[in-house]
Amino acid sequence: MTATANRIATGKAPPRRTRAGGFTYLGLIILVTVIGLVGAASLKVGSLMQRAAAEEELLDIGAAFSDALRSYAAATPQGQPQQPPSLQELLKDPRFPNPRRHLRKIFVDPITGKAEWGIMYISDKQGVLGVYSLSDAPPLKIGNFDARFLNMENKSKLSDWKFTLSSQTLLLPQEPSAAPGQNQAPPLFPPAAPPPEGAMKPPEEPAAAMPPPAEAPEPDAAAPPEPPVSEARPEEPPAAEDPASRSTQDQDTDKDKDKAEAEEEERRRDERQRDEGRRNEPRRER
Repeated sequence: MTATANRIATGKAPPRRTRAGGFTYLGLIILVTVIGLVGAASLKVGSLMQRAAAEEELLDIGAAFSDALRSYAAATPQGQPQQPPSLQELLKDPRFPNPRRHLRKIFVDPITGKAEWGIMYISDKQGVLGVYSLSDAPPLKIGNFDARFLNMENKSKLSDWKFTLSSQTLLLPQEPSAAPGQNQAPPLFPPAAPPPEGAMKPPEEPAAAMPPPAEAPEPDAAAPPEPPVSEARPEEPPAAEDPASRSTQDQDTDKDKDKAEAEEEERRRDERQRDEGRRNEPRRER
């Protein structure tokens, strides 16, 4: 039925379509697309964060295995192998009558989700040297490791992360010392043979020159001896004069004597002051 026939039959004009419905549909499609992209990015970021946390947990578990192997080697009696035959010996050491545990449990690999580990042996599945993850996935962490995990930098697979004793603490199986009468193994580096007679000897290096001896400090110049202190001589009393011989110039003579006595007294005072100053000089130097 056409629109004209429908209008004639009903007597009403059909509703006119608006263009607003097209824009609403387009906006809804854009909104759904944006929500999907945000959700996918969130899932990817969450997956990466979960993977990074799993790798950190793998490092912690590997450190626990290394500590257990180190504890087993340190507790080994003299003359016995220092590596356990399997991981079960780390849970309960059979070498001692009392149960001794070096490892609490066999941990689950956080990458694979299984309690299965790759094991490194010394030879033909004898003597456990270390463990590693069975995952071949590339690691997210390729650098910035702790000091004990420096050998794991720039590895392409998680299975390349080997958890063993460090090179400083790796102990080799001990062998009992040979009896005095038995033949001992030859040394690894034999002693050097003496040079044949007539061969040129290498020139000897000159001895290092000895530093000149330090000069002894010169003694201080001796202080000059102090001059002896002159003692004041007692003044002799003047000779008695004849009163008859005194002339009219006695008064002038008396004045001259008084002046001379004053000068002598001043000279003596100066000498006493100089003597006191000389006595005080050694005290000041001390």
